[in-house]
Amino acid sequence: MKVSDKLIKKYNKSGPRYTSYPPATFFDSDFSNEDFKTKIIESNLEHPQNISVYIHIPFCPQICHFCGCTTETGFTKPFLERYVDAVIKEIDYVGKLIDKKRKLTQVHWGGGTPNAISYKFIERITNKLFDEFTFSKNYEMAIECNPAHLEFRHIELLKKFGFNRISLGIQDFRNDVLDAINRKPSKHPIAEIVKKIKDEGFTGTNIDLVYGLPLQTVESFKKTVERAIELDTERIVTFSYAHVPSILPRQKILETIGFPSSKEKALMYENSYELFLKAGYVSIGMDHFSKPGDEFEVALKNKQLHRNFQGYCTRETTGQVYAFGASSISQLDSAYSQNIKNAAQYIKAIEKNNLAVLRGYEVNINQKIVREVINSIMCNYYLDLEIVAEKYNLDVNEIVNVVDFSKDKFQDFINDKLLIIENYKLIVFEKGRLFTRNIAMRFDPLLNQKIGTYSKTI
Repeated sequence: MKVSDKLIKKYNKSGPRYTSYPPATFFDSDFSNEDFKTKIIESNLEHPQNISVYIHIPFCPQICHFCGCTTETGFTKPFLERYVDAVIKEIDYVGKLIDKKRKLTQVHWGGGTPNAISYKFIERITNKLFDEFTFSKNYEMAIECNPAHLEFRHIELLKKFGFNRISLGIQDFRNDVLDAINRKPSKHPIAEIVKKIKDEGFTGTNIDLVYGLPLQTVESFKKTVERAIELDTERIVTFSYAHVPSILPRQKILETIGFPSSKEKALMYENSYELFLKAGYVSIGMDHFSKPGDEFEVALKNKQLHRNFQGYCTRETTGQVYAFGASSISQLDSAYSQNIKNAAQYIKAIEKNNLAVLRGYEVNINQKIVREVINSIMCNYYLDLEIVAEKYNLDVNEIVNVVDFSKDKFQDFINDKLLIIENYKLIVFEKGRLFTRNIAMRFDPLLNQKIGTYSKTI
């Protein structure tokens, strides 16, 4: 799969990543604790009925310069204990508003560096989840781990607590790249960590890589991908670095080193894609690769792949997301709600009010339809407006009007042989996958409002 420089220059524009729709830039501070409480209760009668839980641990021993997550450093053990108490109190309060007949199918721990806190705190929170919710038989519980802070005994403890998937944030195997982004290398050989995870009986291991970082070259990232393939994990992710220093001032320090060009980034993507496919992996969404038979690959075949703030997931395992911890974002069918970002302020709000809403957004029916359409493009490279119409019990012409669909709007993509449109179906070709964000943007009526700052699509 080779993409021409001409197409890269043509389509490399700023745009949303569409981890939610509407994007988080539209969230409103008028959305209150009471609004969120109302939406939680309403969510019991909405779909999906499954429950997903996100736990945010915003603490890091040191902050990576490239990171776009809400993180803090310099925390003390007593402060950490108060934070964990607050998370448990929040779970307790929200849990009482959720219908106990509903099943919890997915738990994801993110950060920050979740595996850098005391494991007694991880155990306390997971125990609370098991007490509060009914877990489905085939639930998934995953945790993001920085291998710089991961011991072999920690893997044993995570398995004991009920985790069945670990995501290793490697980013790059080159120490000079890690130094440039202020990240420590793995404490133990990655191959031994992966082997330990497999030996302990985890369902799977994810490896996270990032391309477009300072000091990376097309050739060096190719070697990084080859090393990742040798580890033989179930899933590998290659994230495109998003440089938005106006939103994340800490990223400015990286400008003194410099970045690969858009052309080089595209080559990194193309080389990775070809190497993964040659090794037997299947391309999932924009940046994920999984082994054949993995639930992601099955979901993609059935056009049932889904996506939320935590990444790709399947329609079977994902649910409405109830998020706990500072800055975490709940994704309900009819609303988004984000918690206060600062950990100390979050703790005070929970101690006083049980909830700590900073901002949110109530999603109307037309936006749900647009969300469905964009998710289908971003996840499955495919769209059938008649299926969308059936889901919402509407005539297909009503769906066409909501998303302002016409073949003419996509003529440039068609001429560039990136996609094809047949009646109410849109199919993205392999060469067009690099431009899925651009394609999705054509369905987005909110783009005209020019709210927020976005990274480049490539």
